[in-house]
Order: sequence, then C-alpha cells, then structure tokens
Amino acid sequence: MKTILISRTDAIGDVVLTLPVAGQLKRHFPDCRVLLLGRTYTQAIAEACPWLDGFLNYDDLQKLPAAEQVATLRRQHADAIVHVFPNKTIARLAQQAGIPVRIGTRNRWFHWLTCNRLVALSRRHSPRHEAQLNLTLLQPLLPAAVPSLPEVAALMRLTPQKPLAANLQQLLAASRPEQLNVILHPRSRGSAREWGLEHFGTLARLLHHAGHRVFVTGTAAEGQELQAWLAEYQPYLAADLTGQLTLPQLLAFIGSADGLVAGSTGPLHMAAALGRYALGLYPPIRPMHPGRWAPLGPHADYLVFDKPACQDCRQQPVACTCIKAIAPLAALQRIIAWNPSILSS
Repeated sequence: MKTILISRTDAIGDVVLTLPVAGQLKRHFPDCRVLLLGRTYTQAIAEACPWLDGFLNYDDLQKLPAAEQVATLRRQHADAIVHVFPNKTIARLAQQAGIPVRIGTRNRWFHWLTCNRLVALSRRHSPRHEAQLNLTLLQPLLPAAVPSLPEVAALMRLTPQKPLAANLQQLLAASRPEQLNVILHPRSRGSAREWGLEHFGTLARLLHHAGHRVFVTGTAAEGQELQAWLAEYQPYLAADLTGQLTLPQLLAFIGSADGLVAGSTGPLHMAAALGRYALGLYPPIRPMHPGRWAPLGPHADYLVFDKPACQDCRQQPVACTCIKAIAPLAALQRIIAWNPSILSS
C-alpha cells in the first residue's frame, strides 16, 4: 500500500478517536502515505497528528463540479479508502475515482454498491471502545486481531502545530509551581450527556479554594449561553476563554495546561491525545458509557456513577440524573492527585 485515504467527516471527538487507524497503518506500512478526508473544522486535528501525511477538505470538495470532485480524488492516487464514517456521496466518488480497495461496513446498503471490501461491524451493541471499532475496519488490510485498549491508547497522539499566543503564555506563566492549571469545558454541543453548570461551578470553587487555577473554554455561542453562570463564578476563575480560541490555539492551550475536565467531548479526547490529564464525566447508560467513549491517553481517566443498568434517562436526556450523581468532590479528589512533573518529564 502506497497511499491510504481515511474518510471521517463528522465531529472533532470522533476524528480524534480515529487517529489510531492512521497510527496502525503507519506501524504496518511504514512507508505508506495516509490522508484524512474530513471537514474544515477538524483540519487542525489532522495537522497535529504525526501519523497523517495530509488532509483533504470535504467541504471544499463539495463545492466543486461533480467531474472535478472525481478528478480531485483521482489525483490523490489512493490505493485504498477506509470509510470509517459512512457517507454515501464519498462512497460513490471513491468508486467513480477507481480507488482499487474500498472498505466499508456491511450494514450500509450503499456500501454494497460502492465498496469491494465489506466488514461486519455493528457499533451500537458492541462491547468494544469506539477507537477499537474504528480499527476493525482495517481487517481487509490488516487481518490481525484488533489491538488492546493500552495498545490503542499508545497510538493516540497529537502535537500542537501552532505556538501558544503570547497572552495565553503569560496567563499560564502567572501560576505558582504548586498550582494546577485546570480547564473546565462545561458544554458538549449536544454530543454528550452534560454534568451540569451547578456541578462545574462547584468544582471551580473547590479548585480555587484548594489553591488551583481554573479556565473555562467553549465556543462563542456557548460563552453567550454561559454569561450568567460565568458572572456568578467569576471570582473562582483565572480566565474565561469561551469564544477566544481557534482550534489550533485550543490545541496549544490544552497542551500547555495541566489537564481538562469535561463530558465526552472533542476537547476531552484532544487533552488525552495531547498527553495531558483528561478527566471525563460519563453516565453508565449504553452506548454513551465510558466502555465505549472513555478518553484514551497516558493520563486519561473518567468518573461514572456506579449504577449497573441505567435506563431512567433515556426518555429525558437533559434531566440525566446518573451523570449528575457524580459529586464535584469526587472530581476534585482525582484532580488534586495530578502530578504536573510527570507531564514535563
């Protein structure tokens, strides 16, 4: 294999959990060229991944005339494409472009028409982690068993490509040696169950009283939604960074802080892949539980309410009581055990 295209056109966290696919390909085909076909908002993730050699922008591709879309794919000279995230348009384009090996799942009808390597893969009821499920799609190229979670975690790697802005460097440099710089990312944009602003506020207060520094991140829209909450807890915050960071700058900031606390969101998985402390907050309900979506990295951790069969929140996700049963004090206890000297060693 000379060039392999990985198609993953959904959210940031999903793309981060696809990085081991590129790492596994590089491990078995060291000289191959691996490209990611993704959306504009995930390009910085691709550029920060050492396993990826390039990025093909699906948003730009869609703007081209149909014939030029096919020609653009042909110009990649791909020997194989792995449809990690099923996309009917991309599957058809890959077939029209004549990519020799086209890998997709058996449970998408359009893959039967457009792919020539089909993998039996059902995600919803699988006991495997999402990153392992992604690796299952490599079976036509790598028939060996799917790696264990520790092996997968070793392939989870990001390195910021843009230097941290001077004002952010100064912000972090103001901390004393004994202080932790902790990022709280309270919102999920609907991608995960949320712990709740009251709990995040309590944790901010606990961290502040324990002598640590708290930073809040999120999109500009989330910053607007959080205005009242940010004002209430402002005395406990070192800075409100909502709406102020591009994705490359968010990568750089997370990579320079000590750790991050969030639900199962893109920033949580970014922190884990950056080698920082990453504390995820999860409900026990399948398929959102940590067995499927836990952060993977050398310092990744999670909290989940110990309830073996949570079904109460299926009808009212916003009112999920299981994730809210995780006490802020439990999160504080995990955080104060973080050792920043390990991160710098």
